[in-house]
Amino acid sequence: MKNSKNKEVFSWIKSILFAFVIVFICQKFIFVPRVVEGVSMNPTFENNNKIIVSKISKIEHFDMIVFHSPVSNDDYIKRVIGLPGDVVEMKNDVLTINGKVYKEFYLKSNKKSIPAGQKLTENFKIKVPKDKLFVMGDNRRKSFDSRRFGVIPKKSVVGEVKFRFYPLNEIEFTK
Repeated sequence: MKNSKNKEVFSWIKSILFAFVIVFICQKFIFVPRVVEGVSMNPTFENNNKIIVSKISKIEHFDMIVFHSPVSNDDYIKRVIGLPGDVVEMKNDVLTINGKVYKEFYLKSNKKSIPAGQKLTENFKIKVPKDKLFVMGDNRRKSFDSRRFGVIPKKSVVGEVKFRFYPLNEIEFTK
């Protein structure tokens, strides 16, 4: 009887340890949960949204990423606008990358909320250096991003946002 209980306890301990090892490996190398802090990505993501970040994604234009801030100990969530070697220009709220115009559909509701004749994003032009990324928040008027702190090192990227799991009524895979 005692031997049977010991075997069952040992079996439970092995199962729990195995689960912890799997969670550790997943969080270290594959994905990690994060909580959005602030309003810089409104309305795409709001303060306290909970997300899953993939550590194995290839970063492309307009991906939403989490990265280590170049100016604090925080992690930020922003949208990748410029990749290494890109020439990014914003003129009269029109984005061009390497001379090609892009429509920023995710800014639609923010553009509606500004007074007529005003711009959502100030004009700028930048060439993104090798191994760097140019990032901006979707809430352009309230985002502390590459327009303020400059380009970020690619090595500072934690990963790409893939899934929102909280709030429950907004669960979705990101685009």
